[in-house]
Amino acid sequence: MPRIPVETAESLIGEAFAAAGCSDAEGARIAVSLVSANLAGHDSHGIVRVPRYLDMLRDGRVVADREVEVVSDTGAMAVLDGCLGFGQTIGPQAVRCGIGKARAGGVGVVALRNTGHLGRIGEWAAMAAEEGLVSVHFVNARGSILVAPYGARERRFSTAPFCVAVPREGREPLVLDFATSVVAEGKVLVAAKGGKPVPDDALIDGEGQRTNDPAALYGSAGPDAPPQFRDGKGAIRAMGEHKGSGLALMCELLGGALTGNGVCGPTDKPFANGMFSLYARPDAFGPGEAFARAVEDYVEWLLSATPADPDAPVLAPGDPERITAAERRANGLPLSGDAWDAITASVRGTGLAPERIDALLANGPAGG
Repeated sequence: MPRIPVETAESLIGEAFAAAGCSDAEGARIAVSLVSANLAGHDSHGIVRVPRYLDMLRDGRVVADREVEVVSDTGAMAVLDGCLGFGQTIGPQAVRCGIGKARAGGVGVVALRNTGHLGRIGEWAAMAAEEGLVSVHFVNARGSILVAPYGARERRFSTAPFCVAVPREGREPLVLDFATSVVAEGKVLVAAKGGKPVPDDALIDGEGQRTNDPAALYGSAGPDAPPQFRDGKGAIRAMGEHKGSGLALMCELLGGALTGNGVCGPTDKPFANGMFSLYARPDAFGPGEAFARAVEDYVEWLLSATPADPDAPVLAPGDPERITAAERRANGLPLSGDAWDAITASVRGTGLAPERIDALLANGPAGG
């Protein structure tokens, strides 16, 4: 697969979003966030989403350079409205609000609604962990009905991400971040663009048969169609059978119903992410150093377990991402030619000067 240099991807995408109507700062923020997802190995939330983001900006389904609106604030908790701003702009604002509340009172609760695609939730959880805080996040996506509950063949859930992060003294945090579906929708998008296939049983078709064919989700509309035109007759499957399906339900109810974002469907409202987040300062519950020591002692014991496969060491949450990021920073981001072509075509439609695009692409894909 061709490799895209990190600097090329960040510069091209950042300038494209600025040309499309974002401030330079927001364009750069979106680019760095999407590239960071690819670096972590979460290609589903990476630069493959550029054409969709640009379409959403053009259509008014997401709005440039928004500030959160404080709906209510009672001290320990706040309800925030993202005003359909880019998740890469609204997400950090919501996290900073939660950090401030946990610092002041030991704990903080933030209910965020009406936000553009929040991207990789682990990025926001890590932001809190870097400030020494534990955080837990339940996320839903209004208007994004993609996942079949356990035992069903029809869609009823969004991919409903769940995320927890725990800080570590002098080390990078533990970050557990996953969609409650077998795969995130973006991974189906990557597969449809000629990238890594999804597992054989990740999807279910309209006849109730398990499959990995992206057409089960996209049908004749194709992966570039707006979300409401995903006209496949099947769905993504919930992870973990009944357990994953139950967790998805709770993400919809907390991230959607409780925040005021609204559950994924049925609804005529436009796409928006909702996120219910809990933040906690460890030293509010007891000696902070005791918590830090307990984390390190337990993780060390966990990793000392004998691997079932001698060639596959036991890892903690966040370790695979760090390993992948080191390799990709050195060698570039793997991306199918179809996906890169779709990105560059969408960039050429932003108003960014053709000669500037050509200059940025001069250090383009290598290998393949």
